[in-house]
Amino acid sequence: MKLAISTDNNQVAKHFGRCKQYTIVEIEDSKVIEKKFIPNPGHAPGAIPKFLNDKDCDLIIAGGMGRRAQGYFKDFNMDWIIGVQGDVDKVIQDFIKNDLEVGDSTCNHGEGKGTGYRDCH
Repeated sequence: MKLAISTDNNQVAKHFGRCKQYTIVEIEDSKVIEKKFIPNPGHAPGAIPKFLNDKDCDLIIAGGMGRRAQGYFKDFNMDWIIGVQGDVDKVIQDFIKNDLEVGDSTCNHGEGKGTGYRDCH
């Protein structure tokens, strides 16, 4: 499985599309086999879901994401987890242990709260 985590200063970014970079993590057999950082290519409707799909990501983890963006990820058969906060390395370990804390979306788009997490396991 390959994760993309919206990242600002080694913390999960509040908004998936407005982060400084993405932490791309490949996990096999509950172990991180590769971790790299890629800069955000720029926020535009549908561009980041396509960008992360082209990087073979299966799942995005972010503090928040609007419903329109969720629709783009769904079109690419990508899953997402929003409402996540904290240190990226801890989030990765919590994800591996299936112990990731999820709360309310941390960004507001006027579309209601996109809380929770889509079934991605």
